[in-house]
Amino acid sequence: MGNPVVPVEQFREEYVASFEQDYSMLKIGCIRETLIKGNTATFLVAGSGGETAVTRGSNGYIPFKSPSNTQVSVTLNERHAPFEMTGFDVFANQGDQRMILMKSSQAVMHRDIDQAIIDQLDTATVTTGSAATAGADMVIKARTKLANAEVNITEEDNMFAVITAAFEGYLMQMSEFSSADYVEVKPWAGPAKRMRRWMGVNWMVHPNLTGVGTSSESCYMWHKNAIGHAANSAEMKVDADYERKQQISWTNATLFHGAKILQNSGIVKMVHDGSAYS
Repeated sequence: MGNPVVPVEQFREEYVASFEQDYSMLKIGCIRETLIKGNTATFLVAGSGGETAVTRGSNGYIPFKSPSNTQVSVTLNERHAPFEMTGFDVFANQGDQRMILMKSSQAVMHRDIDQAIIDQLDTATVTTGSAATAGADMVIKARTKLANAEVNITEEDNMFAVITAAFEGYLMQMSEFSSADYVEVKPWAGPAKRMRRWMGVNWMVHPNLTGVGTSSESCYMWHKNAIGHAANSAEMKVDADYERKQQISWTNATLFHGAKILQNSGIVKMVHDGSAYS
């Protein structure tokens, strides 16, 4: 009888990232403000107020009016993403656990930024109507509602839409969306882009929209001037250290931030039925 075979189990040192949204998609579609001091940021929305040109009055004077000035305040919330592991757990577990701690903190905070923006988008009141599957009709209806509200939909760098994977799935089946004759970025070609521009709108697919996977998914089209995001720093603060007394490695991502709708008329909710693909 020969010697028994002793199998060798090899553990890959480099870790494989788990599936999760680990960056902020939506802040690029907001007017952003960085605070040096304080807990409230105030955005000023100003314009003509819809006034029309006037003629000289019967008294011979030209009637003057004041421009519209509306202040919208955003209160910052203190948000943290802390993780820790004992020295033994760092030693005993596979992979670079300290790097995993730091990446985990960053991912949580990026998702928190997007959630604050989604929570505000969910308060928008202009919609395309009852839930339906995505198609050119829904997209055109959303753009038309914005245009009728005097939103400059020709400003392609400032026009955004955030949709679910099911919404995009229906668009993918349209030649108007998949053909290079209509789009600046080919949807079927790689590598995958974070945004695709079509019909003058920058499209993003987000996994955490309200109602995702249901017959009432909340998707949005908006102009950048319609929503603001304020924070105490342009980028989150990430601390990492080793506490020698208790032998604990820890990380914490910190950001004071908040989002607020600045102009409700600049956002349209596209209520989508994504249940067939979920």
